[in-house]
Amino acid sequence: MKLLSGPLSLFSRKVEISLHEKGLTFERVMVPFSQTEGYNPKHPDVLATNPMRQVPVLLDGDIAIYDSTVIIEYLEDAFPQVRLLPGTPVERVHCRLYDLFADEILLVSLKPLMHRTTPGQRDSEYWSALERKARPAETALDRHFADLSGKLEGRDFLCGSFSAADIAVFMAILFALRLGGASLDDHPALADWYRRLLERPAFGSVACEIAAADRQLSAPVKGAYGDGRWLP
Repeated sequence: MKLLSGPLSLFSRKVEISLHEKGLTFERVMVPFSQTEGYNPKHPDVLATNPMRQVPVLLDGDIAIYDSTVIIEYLEDAFPQVRLLPGTPVERVHCRLYDLFADEILLVSLKPLMHRTTPGQRDSEYWSALERKARPAETALDRHFADLSGKLEGRDFLCGSFSAADIAVFMAILFALRLGGASLDDHPALADWYRRLLERPAFGSVACEIAAADRQLSAPVKGAYGDGRWLP
């Protein structure tokens, strides 16, 4: 198997963790990226296989799969020895809803913060306007963190046992913390869950690789957990 990934791609890293947690061997191709120009020029293998023109793309034999959620569903069907989805239909739908929550709802609150890692002028009126737009997103993230922390009271994982739900939500929270968008200080159950996942080799490795990519590609972020406390 080959995974087309990106150094700061939340969704690619979600797939990487899934592959490692399943114990699968794969070749990773890291697609070139810059904070100012993005994935430009587009990688030819991405253009040839994904009409969305973005990573991640998983190549397994003659099949090319894109979209992180679809890739994980494929891995569950093709390699069921280590499960990332629970056993019953009700448990599985809860897991899938957490995945959707991370990818579609938490992501909405991440987008207004993404300017913080882009190198460039920061003392302009334009920057101030971006920061004003970021404040409601920070409030929304804190509200989501409180809700997640409540659901994790007395539990080790979101769906009882470790699952794809934990991977998806972890990655969204890692990016929120990395972007200085919220703090875990007032959400102890969520903070404990986050730290436990960081102790798993696949999660800790991805967090460290993202931090290394940031040192090369990104402007430093200050405030909340943007000071690096999201790392192992």
